[in-house]
Amino acid sequence: MTEENIYANLTQLGGATVQPKSPEEAVLEKVPNPQKDTGYCVRFTAPEFTSLCPITGQPDFAHLVIDYVPGDWLVESKSLKLFLASFRNHGAFHEDCTVSIAKRLVDLLEPQWLRIGGYWYPRGGIPIDVFYQTGPAPEGVWIPEQSVAGYRGRG
Repeated sequence: MTEENIYANLTQLGGATVQPKSPEEAVLEKVPNPQKDTGYCVRFTAPEFTSLCPITGQPDFAHLVIDYVPGDWLVESKSLKLFLASFRNHGAFHEDCTVSIAKRLVDLLEPQWLRIGGYWYPRGGIPIDVFYQTGPAPEGVWIPEQSVAGYRGRG
């Protein structure tokens, strides 16, 4: 498989792109996994994720950790960054944001396994952490701990 074949259908990589106005408008792209016969874990960390409170419109902040064991597909990272940035003006509760991101990735990639940890900074003095995974991790694949400390002025 040549690089040209892998990346031929991408529309955002390598060029200027506009930040999507909403998660629904955001285009997530995938590329064939050139190591699909090897079990391995991919991690994306977004320590400055933002969305809006759907009631007050005030900004909410989270540290997201997304781990997945790919099957036939990999998510293209620029499209993931733009997708995550599209939540900046999106009003939703922490639970909805976190689980919606996971489900969108699962629908796109059909991974062997995926989990997300949404470590949200306090709202009203209470941090809310949201966790989702598709099932047990595949045997024989090293899945590191997410290692985000409990809230103590996170950082």
